Amino acid sequence: MYFDHKIIWITGASSGIGEALAVAFIKEGATVIASAPFADELEASKAKASDPQRFHAVPLDLARPDTIAPLAAEVINRFGRIDILINNAGISQRSNVLETPIENDRKIMEVDYFGAVILTKAVLPCMMAQGGGHILCTSSMVGLFGFPLRSAYSAAKHALHGFFESLRIEYYHSNIKVSIIIGGRIQTAISMNALTADGTAYGRMDQGQQGGIPKEKAARQILRGIRRNKREIWAGGTELLMVLFKRWCPRLHFTIARKIKPT
Repeated sequence: MYFDHKIIWITGASSGIGEALAVAFIKEGATVIASAPFADELEASKAKASDPQRFHAVPLDLARPDTIAPLAAEVINRFGRIDILINNAGISQRSNVLETPIENDRKIMEVDYFGAVILTKAVLPCMMAQGGGHILCTSSMVGLFGFPLRSAYSAAKHALHGFFESLRIEYYHSNIKVSIIIGGRIQTAISMNALTADGTAYGRMDQGQQGGIPKEKAARQILRGIRRNKREIWAGGTELLMVLFKRWCPRLHFTIARKIKPT
């Protein structure tokens, strides 16, 4: 199997897509380094794995950027190599531009963008030394276009595209593969934990997400994309057509986007 014996590091692995990916990779024979801020949540995810011995919980809080590179050095020293890095962790948002304090913009950018960049830069030398690797980041449809109540989240995801597309070009001849996951509506807790204007969690699932695909199906779509070394891996349902509308019919896209209920 393609993922057999590979060592895969996933952030945001205690729930949602990250957890589903960890479970799926282990079923495919991989060893998973699963990171998220809270150890107890990682242990709960570990219990869902078909072989828990290959699920290694490594707590990591991307909101504390000074801890990322030292932890990466420890992980590399412990496991010897990282074949696939999936920058999946992120925080979403549910507030309009004027009511969003700049502190929220900064927090979302710190976790969603800078956290992924710092970890990638810490792992990249190891991948080059071992002769190659595959680096992914989880973006969103709103990483390709703006959307109501998502200004900071959309901005952070847009930034990921610029960084990881540049990374792909710069290190192509070093056998560093780079993929961007474009997530649509998937049944995860991302809206539950989204930041509201006062910095508290939104606390409920959006209607659109409730009607989205199961996270396990999204994980299967992502694994298929990794096997095929796709530059963009789409995970979701028919709502992903909005990406094509933006690219080929921007006026139609804008009309649809401003009519969609954002929560």
